[in-house]
Amino acid sequence: MKKLFKLNLRILFLVDGLGALVTAVSLFVILKIYNEYFRMPQVVLNYLSIIAVLLSLYSMSCFFLLKSRMQIFLRIIGVANLLYCCLTMGILIYNYQVLTILGATYFLTEIIIICGLAFVELNTLAN
Repeated sequence: MKKLFKLNLRILFLVDGLGALVTAVSLFVILKIYNEYFRMPQVVLNYLSIIAVLLSLYSMSCFFLLKSRMQIFLRIIGVANLLYCCLTMGILIYNYQVLTILGATYFLTEIIIICGLAFVELNTLAN
């Protein structure tokens, strides 16, 4: 699989962009509608969803527009994903007392998935 990404870095931008879009929709729509089961403050969901939309726009723009020099742009999104995970972890720790188990599980799962993607992105560049 790593070889596939190495051959076509654009695929990573597409996966990243679509994943960030799914995250944004989850945060802005699903978690807001069913927030009684998660209990993350609404303002936090708004900010995280805005960040996810911006990351999605960046990745999708790279997917559609870049023809060369993709490595630097992939490194940027990989680092941005790690920073998003750090932010989300900080928010999770800060709001841990009000979150439900389902809420904590959702955000931990999101962190694991995004960190995994960032690892693939950055590891693809390293080799």
